[in-house]
Amino acid sequence: MRTRVIAVHVALLAALVLVGGLALTFGSVRLPLAQVCGIVLEPVVPWIHGDWSQVRAAIVWESRMPRVVAGAVVGASLALAGGIAQIVTANPMADPYLLGVSQGAGLAVSLLTVLGLGAGTLGMATLPTAAFLGGLIVLLAVLVVAGRSGSVTALVLGGLAVGQVASALIALVLHLFATGDQAEQVMFWTTGGLGSARWELLPVPAVVLVVALVAALAAGRRMNVLHSGNDTAASLGMNPEVFRTVALVAVSLVAGTSVAVAGGIVFVGLLVPHAATFLVGSEARRMLSVSALLGAVFLVLADLAARVVAAPSELPVGVLTALVGGPLFLVMLRRQRRIG
Repeated sequence: MRTRVIAVHVALLAALVLVGGLALTFGSVRLPLAQVCGIVLEPVVPWIHGDWSQVRAAIVWESRMPRVVAGAVVGASLALAGGIAQIVTANPMADPYLLGVSQGAGLAVSLLTVLGLGAGTLGMATLPTAAFLGGLIVLLAVLVVAGRSGSVTALVLGGLAVGQVASALIALVLHLFATGDQAEQVMFWTTGGLGSARWELLPVPAVVLVVALVAALAAGRRMNVLHSGNDTAASLGMNPEVFRTVALVAVSLVAGTSVAVAGGIVFVGLLVPHAATFLVGSEARRMLSVSALLGAVFLVLADLAARVVAAPSELPVGVLTALVGGPLFLVMLRRQRRIG
């Protein structure tokens, strides 16, 4: 198993490099792959000198590279968060938006859009900042609704209720106040996309991803203990309810930073952990590390397809992940049912 796990990690890293290279190559202006490699390597290999123009270098570094990095970070974050949510709730249908952060972010974006503040005092960072704060406010509301019981059931049901209220408010705001193409802008954002990715928006989600991954791997043994039941966990010195609550709050914060950058991209956090379990088993540390890599590959590839399939226009990447992820998830469920 150890050899297989190493082989899977190496294969996924190679796939991420390959898919990232293709994403840098294809677009409204198609660039030769060799030229793209030269542009990327030139800063670290100074003796490389190519015949590319400054315009092509700018396309790679200022337009496509931030998008590829954002796809990798967001995909890894959603997959990692989904994997943690499924482990700690013992629910294979759990996803990173369990506590309503996506709906809260969408409500904040809706309000700013209809008020005409989409590019306010923070410029390009206005909507992402508002989205994160909206998700955080909803998360705090869920914690208040759940109270001090420490019950994961109360927390999840509170997330469902508050998320539905936020969704209803989004529809109300758009119905009463949206003009022109504002509703279309909000729907495109809430569906999810990487078109607004910029370098200055990436440090926070990247740092959150690294911290969350390290913390998840460090807590892997505790997550494995949860499979044995609450009594076993308590006998080993754990408070399972508190651990689950803290883990779900962390999941929501990770998802919130991703939603702030890319909108509410669905199915990555639900589908990818199942695929990772199929590849390396259900042991928490193996599954979560593979989920992060697989999520990065999946979202970068999905974004490439979203840009190419309907060129010169662009599909929301969340639509594509749902179209691809839905049937794949059904196939996986059917396979697990046959095995069972």
